[in-house]
Amino acid sequence: MVEGWTVAGAVKLNFEPKPKLGDSEKVTINLGFVDLGSIDLLVQEGFYGNRTDFIRTAIRNQLDRHADTTRQTIARHQLDLGIRRYSRQDLEAVKAAGEVLHIQVLGLASIAHDVPAELARDTIAALHVLGALDASPAVKAALGDRIR
Repeated sequence: MVEGWTVAGAVKLNFEPKPKLGDSEKVTINLGFVDLGSIDLLVQEGFYGNRTDFIRTAIRNQLDRHADTTRQTIARHQLDLGIRRYSRQDLEAVKAAGEVLHIQVLGLASIAHDVPAELARDTIAALHVLGALDASPAVKAALGDRIR
């Protein structure tokens, strides 16, 4: 058995220390005991450093397998890929130009925490994020009806 993985019969996935925002996001999954035991066996035999290493590798392999579909979908939906940050200055410039944004991101959309909720509401007409949204609670609330 790999150290620190089961407690009183419950399965606990052990992830690396919390990275800084934007590097990754924690995901919790439930696995059957046979699958979990198979992963532990591969870790024990040295194929992977730990469960997290195995799970990340499996996810990357599946993403590679579907890479063409992902690329086509990103192009079709005109998504920004990666990290897209919006500062207060960016949104003030959008407002000064009398424009609004239709934000579509696959990855991380980040709205600076000094952006007032009213400025976000005035400048962001739609927000579609596949991944994660980093914004203040006030901005998230102000854009609640525009987030899909």
